Amino acid sequence: MQKLQHWFLATRPKTLGIAIAPVMAGSALAWLDTANWSWATLVLTLFSALAIQIGTNLYNDAVDFEHGTDTPARLGPKRASAEGWFSSDQVKLAAHISFFLALLAGIPLTRIGGWPILLIGLSSLAAGYAYTGGPKPIAYSTTGEMFVFIYFGLAAVMGSYYLQTGGLSVNAFLVSIAVGSFAAAVLLVNNYRDLDTDILANKLTLAHRLGRCHSQRLYTTLVLAPFALPLLLIDSGIGTWLILPLLPFALLLARRFRHQSPGPEFNRTLSYTAQLQLLFVLLLIIGLMAID
Repeated sequence: MQKLQHWFLATRPKTLGIAIAPVMAGSALAWLDTANWSWATLVLTLFSALAIQIGTNLYNDAVDFEHGTDTPARLGPKRASAEGWFSSDQVKLAAHISFFLALLAGIPLTRIGGWPILLIGLSSLAAGYAYTGGPKPIAYSTTGEMFVFIYFGLAAVMGSYYLQTGGLSVNAFLVSIAVGSFAAAVLLVNNYRDLDTDILANKLTLAHRLGRCHSQRLYTTLVLAPFALPLLLIDSGIGTWLILPLLPFALLLARRFRHQSPGPEFNRTLSYTAQLQLLFVLLLIIGLMAID
């Protein structure tokens, strides 16, 4: 039972919502726009997205430990390799299995969506490996937030929409920007918290390039800008304003980010940011369904 618990924690369950939210958002928009909607396609898309994120998390766990970035003294949540729960080779094997399962789920999705879905799927798998692997890992550069914005925002929302409808829409694009902004904010919290220890491991992220003051401003922008979405959506109606009760929560998180000293307390901020994204999408979906 303890091993199962450790494997569960190794997947980083508190952040898995950033894989679920964009698929749900894109699929909900498709529900409103087409009569040929498929539950099977939704399940396969969700499974593939989760498998890719879990594989990325596990691979990151193992490689960061091997690079000396993660140690038992890290400020963030415990990591399987650093804590000695499993060897880095075992964690890497689990990552490979997760990526393989994502690939299997992607085969029928490619048959449905054709080459655009094949391109998204293969590039997502490549990005999962490249996030901490290869000669120039994404996570060790200033491009991490951009990749998260693209794959957990633009690609995931519009890809999910395309699988259900065979096309794209302005609303799907606008929603993908909002969802991707929250996902990028989650990673920014992680990198801001670990800034001092990351520098020692030569992990020079966007937080390092911007510095703490500009990182605070970027985080505020990322969590507040999505609330302009109802003003931009086409034929959205009053239901989309259902997201507004979350605005005080976003303002509170921005304030915490600005005034809290970087440390273990930032783990809560990271978790709350991921929860904000998921709640935002759920309320947006409810609002859109109410219109329909």
